[in-house]
Amino acid sequence: MKTASAQELATKKCLPCEGGVEPCPLDFSQQQLQQLSGWSLTEDHKRIFKRWTVTNFVEAMRFFNEITKLAEEDGHHPDLHLVGYRHVTIEIWTHAIDGLSENDFILAAKIDQLPVATKRS
Repeated sequence: MKTASAQELATKKCLPCEGGVEPCPLDFSQQQLQQLSGWSLTEDHKRIFKRWTVTNFVEAMRFFNEITKLAEEDGHHPDLHLVGYRHVTIEIWTHAIDGLSENDFILAAKIDQLPVATKRS
């Protein structure tokens, strides 16, 4: 398996995964994450996640709606979390293999291309 840039990943389409394949090895996942800004591995190394603090509740819902459209187009669905009305976390993994596949990195790269208004420090 070869790592790809965020731009390369964003041009790909998620492929159906019904199981029967091994999750990405940890070293590959770590290398691939270096190509994605702000994404991290969960402690169990089975998922990737990213956090944003958006400007307000309406922006959080708008961002979620954009992610929903994208996820439906690719047939790959992340977990969307909203805490405290503007703290957004997106968590991605391939459910069928209980771990990471290339699809997860593709979706992360595509999410990163979506506009989102974040709170400035």
